[in-house]
Amino acid sequence: MTMQSVDAKTLNDWLEQKKVALVDVREPSEFASESISGATLLPLGSIKKAILPPHADKNLVIYCRKGGRGASACKKLLAEDPSLTLYNLEGGIESWMKEGLPLQRSGRKVLPLDRQVQLIIGLLVLTGSLLGFFVSPWYFLLTGFFGAGLTVAGLTGFCGLARVVAHAPWNR
Repeated sequence: MTMQSVDAKTLNDWLEQKKVALVDVREPSEFASESISGATLLPLGSIKKAILPPHADKNLVIYCRKGGRGASACKKLLAEDPSLTLYNLEGGIESWMKEGLPLQRSGRKVLPLDRQVQLIIGLLVLTGSLLGFFVSPWYFLLTGFFGAGLTVAGLTGFCGLARVVAHAPWNR
């Protein structure tokens, strides 16, 4: 049916009233590091209607780190079943933390997936540039490859490198 936004304070009220089914679409390592109590982990790459937690008579709220993956998950679910009513947490778990609301924390610190991807691309573009300048101009193809990948990711919302990094051993 629709995707709406919900702010952290409203979500907290719904949780206290037990009026919400909460889904975290981040990767397992991010979820293990910190999560909102009562959330079900369903990473974006595997989310589908059939595996959603029971949500009859409840608000179905999706969240991620900043809100982008949550919005993508909502769009994916609505494409599968347009009759769903979904809420995306505005600003993701970061907005929850800014409000000082309670989190479950494991004490294990993990870099969010988007920052891992930025770090990998940055290092490879830098390496390609240095090798292209000092070794062979053919290495500039590496920078072009990652530039094209970023362009595709920006235009489509699909980042192949993020999918690969999500399956890395440290993200499980």
